[in-house]
Amino acid sequence: MTLTLGDLKSRERQEVTFTLECSGNSAFPFNKGLVGNATWAGTSLAALLDEAGVEESGIEVVFWGADAGEQTWRDEITVTEQFARSMSLTDAMNPDNLLAYEMNGEELPNLHGYPVRLIAPGWYGVANVKWLTRIEVMDRRYQGNFMARDYVTIREEERDGETVWTFTSVSRARLKSAPAKVTRQGDRYSIMGAAWGAPIAGVEVRIDEEPWQPATLTEGEGSEYAWTFWTFDWGTPSPGEHTVTSRAIAKDGEVQPAPDDPLLVGKQTYWESNGQITRRIKIP
Repeated sequence: MTLTLGDLKSRERQEVTFTLECSGNSAFPFNKGLVGNATWAGTSLAALLDEAGVEESGIEVVFWGADAGEQTWRDEITVTEQFARSMSLTDAMNPDNLLAYEMNGEELPNLHGYPVRLIAPGWYGVANVKWLTRIEVMDRRYQGNFMARDYVTIREEERDGETVWTFTSVSRARLKSAPAKVTRQGDRYSIMGAAWGAPIAGVEVRIDEEPWQPATLTEGEGSEYAWTFWTFDWGTPSPGEHTVTSRAIAKDGEVQPAPDDPLLVGKQTYWESNGQITRRIKIP
């Protein structure tokens, strides 16, 4: 099938509010803030695949973007490769996946993939292919550069006393939260932040090395794909430097891991860094 932008806009319109995060966000001190929330609008990917007619042998769906660059394989073969990412047919048929042409009620901006991009709610940014030009259903796994070589999380694990290395392609977003700012009213202080990566049931805050205390969810509680805001009444802290740490709790009981969690300690690449974030605050 060949479709123009007008063809896509003539199809049934669908919206989803989704917090999109780069899989490398907060991996380094200088690499923060690579996350944002928007309401995306477009047409259903699943409906389009149904109409196109996926053959019985089809198992993988590849999304190709217009951006391209040279890649060298084994120091022998240099090719010009289009950016592409894939997911299983089952994942692609999620009814919330969109071929999006609007962002926050306006035409999709150039930097966000105009004229059309894939929006796959719940997946890291790399999977949400921008400047979409082609969708291909394959009967085998796709192993392009950004699936098999780059955006691959490498972990060292101990199993039965032996070291085992695992290699997984970056895919679904992980549970995360962050303290965003501290405000003062009179002599009382309040902390606010956000949590995302899963439907949020609660957020807890720890000041210095004190016990965890519950924060108050203020907006977006239980949203499936959008972030949830929270506040914490700090009261009247003593002057000097303090540490503020938050951890998100998902509706399924998952808790955002500490930085020394084995899942994070054994990770040798910076993708998918969702450990608890600590900020230092100086009270005058």
